[in-house]
Amino acid sequence: MADATPAPVKSATRTLDIIEYVVARDRPVVAQEIAAALAIPVSSLSYLLNTLVERDYLARSGRRYTAGPGLARLQSRTHAFSLAERAAPLVRSLRVQLDETVSFFVRHGWEVEALVTETSEQALRYAVQIGTRTPLHGFSAGKAILAALPDEEVEAFLAETERAAFTPTTIVSAAALRKEIAAIRRDGIARTREEHTPGIQGIGRAAFLDGVLVGAFSIAIPTVRFDAAVEQRAVELLGKTCALLAG
Repeated sequence: MADATPAPVKSATRTLDIIEYVVARDRPVVAQEIAAALAIPVSSLSYLLNTLVERDYLARSGRRYTAGPGLARLQSRTHAFSLAERAAPLVRSLRVQLDETVSFFVRHGWEVEALVTETSEQALRYAVQIGTRTPLHGFSAGKAILAALPDEEVEAFLAETERAAFTPTTIVSAAALRKEIAAIRRDGIARTREEHTPGIQGIGRAAFLDGVLVGAFSIAIPTVRFDAAVEQRAVELLGKTCALLAG
């Protein structure tokens, strides 16, 4: 007996219906017109429209919507996706799977900067602001990047920086950081144990694109939710995520 055809996902169907309706009109349309034409409740429509505008698949001017530049980008064979565009869906997927704050960081000198971030929806959560810069030794993403650098760059970092202790557990000494880097290189996973913010555990992994180090993904988990099972799942998902970016 053949498998039954799976039922369509309502939110996905509605999203596609909205895009097709707006594109077919070939003129600006208001939300009320879309809701009436597609029989979508206003509360659901508002969320979907905001998401489509945020992702550039629709453009909004006042109360009117038109097709956005994201649609043309999807069709282009020559568009070079930025690193942020490549990392964003992977960050989003990690956040959905774990419901913890997930970020992608890039290196700027001896600091890391948040390029993409998705904040946990749980009441107790850690938030990262886009553009935030932190010394490499402060975040798990920074440690992951540091461990992926050649030894001469690691030694330059240790020689050139005065490493602040953000909390009593921050690792700042050269000897301790060399030991930490060796451990990261063995299993590919960097950790911060309430080293930047009290009550927050960080797990990070360096990310490569075409064999070149481009940044690191990190997950911030409140200590009260952190245990061996949570850590193991986060480590596994980080490995899969980095592989997806690299592939």
